[in-house]
Amino acid sequence: MNEVILSLITFLPLAGVFLLLFIPSENKGLLRGFTLAVTVVTFLASLPLVTGFVTNADYQFVMKMPWIQAGPFKMNYHVGIDGISLWLVMLTTFIMPIAVLSTWHAVEEKVKGYMACLLLLQVGMLGAFISLDLFLFYIFWEVMLIPMYFIIGIWGGKNRIYAAVKFFIYTMVGSLLMLVALIALYFKGMATGAPDFSLVNFFGMNLDPATQTWMFLAFALAFAIKVPMFPLHTWLPDAHTEAPTAGSVILAAVLLKMGTYGYVRFAMPLFPQATERFTPLIATLSVIGIIYASLVAMVQEDVKKLVAYSSVAHLGFVMLGVFALNQMGLQGGMLQMLNHGVSTGALFLIVGIIYERRHTRLITDFGGLSKQMPVFATIFMIVTFSSIGLPGTNGFVGEFLVLLGAFESNLRWYAIIASSGVILSAVYMLWMFQRVMFGKLDNPKNQKLEDLNSREIAIMVPLIFLIFFMGFYPKPFIDKMTPALDKVITQTRLTKPVAAQPQMLPAAMPHEQPGLESPAMPAGQPAMPGAMPAGHPAMPGAMPAGHPK
Repeated sequence: MNEVILSLITFLPLAGVFLLLFIPSENKGLLRGFTLAVTVVTFLASLPLVTGFVTNADYQFVMKMPWIQAGPFKMNYHVGIDGISLWLVMLTTFIMPIAVLSTWHAVEEKVKGYMACLLLLQVGMLGAFISLDLFLFYIFWEVMLIPMYFIIGIWGGKNRIYAAVKFFIYTMVGSLLMLVALIALYFKGMATGAPDFSLVNFFGMNLDPATQTWMFLAFALAFAIKVPMFPLHTWLPDAHTEAPTAGSVILAAVLLKMGTYGYVRFAMPLFPQATERFTPLIATLSVIGIIYASLVAMVQEDVKKLVAYSSVAHLGFVMLGVFALNQMGLQGGMLQMLNHGVSTGALFLIVGIIYERRHTRLITDFGGLSKQMPVFATIFMIVTFSSIGLPGTNGFVGEFLVLLGAFESNLRWYAIIASSGVILSAVYMLWMFQRVMFGKLDNPKNQKLEDLNSREIAIMVPLIFLIFFMGFYPKPFIDKMTPALDKVITQTRLTKPVAAQPQMLPAAMPHEQPGLESPAMPAGQPAMPGAMPAGHPAMPGAMPAGHPK
């Protein structure tokens, strides 16, 4: 059972797509109910992953079987999870029933096609997180593109075609570069005896610096587009603004994590020297993204576009933590991936709820809604506090660990500058909340709004629970991911000294003195503090060896 559980979870939604074909298109209620049932069953099937997961750095629930062999290429169906992918799989299965529930009345045309696209999208996302074969990962990576393209392009807003094409072109360019790098890496691996595309074959390869640089850039560009990082972020606000509510929720909660996950799983451990070389650049772009996106969010009049730019800023924090390359930074980055999925997903649900009632997202069209919709206002306030990282909510834990990890690494000044993003996020989120929720209720259209119904409350309650649970007790999440993150640090720091650790004794580094040898120290003899290695040129003024005292 352990070997097949990941495949079962991944392909249950695909089975649901085939069964949807037999349901009449006119029966919209049955289509929605069946899709919801499939996503709920998938979530329940994923729960044994948490209960059966052993806290260590190994891949678990592994299944490997031959798949494709064509000439020199050999691909396997090789899947498994560790503490990194575990929580991203759980986030995916958790968010999908909520996304389906949010579309209950939002989509009335081509409902069958819409539900099929949601389930296909879930297959692609789960497959990408569990793939341990590079080629299999690429297949699932591409599978995600197609249903998301249709979700935006068919069921989106008035500029949906422009947003869908922009999303597709940006992502496809990065994907093709990644494919070229995958093939090149495979041929390099074949030369060292790698039998197939399995990821474990390529860790620790002795690639020359130039090869690492080009391959890292190919992977990094594909993942940077998906994050998205500044300046490759411009497709995201358009895609979010035009996508239907469920599309925006899934895009924010899961799809954007493909980019940050790709760095942690592939780009950094596969190419450690290039990671070290490009860390300052990645950190610089992350900090620019945090501040730039926050400033742009401040001037937005469309609530949904404001939340979209806040995503760019929050994911800048994730990237900063990941590239701190220490335990706290990576823990914070991973937690922030999960936190962003919960909090920003909830924000897009809130925007969708109010849009269904008023068919507008302009801040100026609202005001005083807390008087008319007190339950909505309370939930909106909690999610807003989570987004700005108020202590006691999930957002605080992730951002605190990110900044602490970056400060303890070589990215100290980047952390200091990035901390201004915390203040800026409070400014634009609280200002938006104040204008929408408070003030005079003088618009007649707002005076007739109904508060949340039972379906909408059911959508928001699990997210509110996670906001507080992860805020007050993040230990279960951190404990399970830490061994795998430590393994990533070990793989990535092959050429990079760990910050804040004692320097190695000179006698342990003879390679830094070419042609000179250090005599062995007698067993058990403690090293003298500040002692120079034997053969080291004497300091000016020092007496030569053997000089009479």
